[in-house]
Amino acid sequence: MWIRLLDKLLGQLVKKGQLQVEYPNGRIIRYGQSLDKKIEIKINRPQIFRRLFVNPDLTIGEAYLDGDLVIKDDDLFGLLALITQNLTNQPDSWISRLLMFSNNSFLNSIKANVPSRSKSNVKHHYDLSPELYSLFLDVDKQYSCAYFKNVDDTLEQAQEQKKHHIAKKLSLHPGMNVLDIGSGWGGMAITLAKDYNVSVLGITLSEEQQKISQQRAVNEGLEGKVEFKLMDYREDLGVFDRIVSVGMFEHVGVPNYEEYFRSLKNKLSPGGVALVHTIGRISPPGGTSPWIKKYIFPGGYIPALSEMVAAVEKNHLYISDVEILRMHYAMTLSHWHHRFTENEEIIKGIYDERFCRMWRYYLVASEISFRYYQQVVFQVQISKEQMTLPLTRDYLLK
Repeated sequence: MWIRLLDKLLGQLVKKGQLQVEYPNGRIIRYGQSLDKKIEIKINRPQIFRRLFVNPDLTIGEAYLDGDLVIKDDDLFGLLALITQNLTNQPDSWISRLLMFSNNSFLNSIKANVPSRSKSNVKHHYDLSPELYSLFLDVDKQYSCAYFKNVDDTLEQAQEQKKHHIAKKLSLHPGMNVLDIGSGWGGMAITLAKDYNVSVLGITLSEEQQKISQQRAVNEGLEGKVEFKLMDYREDLGVFDRIVSVGMFEHVGVPNYEEYFRSLKNKLSPGGVALVHTIGRISPPGGTSPWIKKYIFPGGYIPALSEMVAAVEKNHLYISDVEILRMHYAMTLSHWHHRFTENEEIIKGIYDERFCRMWRYYLVASEISFRYYQQVVFQVQISKEQMTLPLTRDYLLK
């Protein structure tokens, strides 16, 4: 029964591209257009069919990890692109609704990211071996969307451009004090202190990141200008002229959005400005990929702009600028995946083959979601007073 249902589903889904499926009983069926690129897969275990209809996102990812789903030439990008592009072309189909239902179901309920859980969630991902991240990130270890002025920019160029693009939006002046929420490996804070002559406090819940960041500040001779602490944004940290948060809002949790922006308001001085850089969705509020939530980012959630705006409004803050970065993260992830693949033998030595398959799936699936599906990056500039910033955006071009 399950094979027949899957056969019917794929027959309706695959209109663009061609998918060839070899079923466990040896039967081979082709779906889609014969003139298009063909993706060939083999399903080794019939047990996955029922699970596909209960939770397709989680099942496809786990089948790839376990070897129950084998792709010819390991063309994972081709398979996920084919599925995603066909789903995008049929947003109101019952197949798309099935996927949306499974991602929003009780299996993927949104939990409040209380401080105790926040720390364990961070540890799950960010306290992995520092060598792992050095093998696929840029030299500054920027683990967030880069900013490409040209398609042929190097990853290093694009990450530097991202930091300075954000700095312009903060409208910095020498002597200001800045709070960096979710400071990562310290690159943003160090750049702001060195290039803009401001003092920066970076906070993180990752012990590994805090240790590395603090040593980087010492190495740069920035003691007294930059400090990194192991703290939660909800704690009393003082008052700041500027607040920046890059790639951290995705871990806040929807029930905490109002508290998050209230915390920003309370920590900003009169005339203060904040810049929140976060992954976002162009669709209404929904769920998180069950596979990503289970294996990569427990507690993570990608916000809709409407959810962010509502929380800002309730705290009587001014949204002074919103920029949507559309393809920049897809390009960033492509660079990361290429570097990860180049260094995969070294990474296997640190972890194992299954870990590499898991991260390969994470990087490819993430790129696909930004390239073909509903994910973008929001840069939301927030001010405490209406007339803090210049009347036009010309200051961003200087």
